[in-house]
Amino acid sequence: MVVLSLSAEEQKVARVWLFALPPSNISVGMCVHDVSTFPKSVRLRKRADFVALLNSANKLTVKGFLIVWQNNDQDVPRLGITASKKIGCAVIRNKIKRFSREIFRYHRMLLPPVDINVIARRESATMDFFSVQRELEKAFRRIGSSPCLRAVCSL
Repeated sequence: MVVLSLSAEEQKVARVWLFALPPSNISVGMCVHDVSTFPKSVRLRKRADFVALLNSANKLTVKGFLIVWQNNDQDVPRLGITASKKIGCAVIRNKIKRFSREIFRYHRMLLPPVDINVIARRESATMDFFSVQRELEKAFRRIGSSPCLRAVCSL
């Protein structure tokens, strides 16, 4: 092991120089789709977006959740989460929303371009992460399939 003695100023310059370089596996200007992020472009943020989903014919019920979706004119699926005070206190509601966002992040590349509203029900308050994951994955698999196939899947 070689130990170099650098002054504090030289160490500072070396650190800045190392972090200024682009990562070796990513070329400059290349678009990176990171599943660990949840940017504003994949969120339903405006009330009008949620209201547009109210009249959608595409609804699906899984244990603890009601999933409403409709096709959008964008390239990416977008997620909105509704958790009313009937679910529980703020800690419980935020936990359900965190779980839902996490599951969506890892499945959004597989979803068609749709707007999805995940509406939490009282039953979801007692669910742990793995049961929420199981139910939302089941719902995400059925999104985008034809209504006839959804009827067969629900039997």
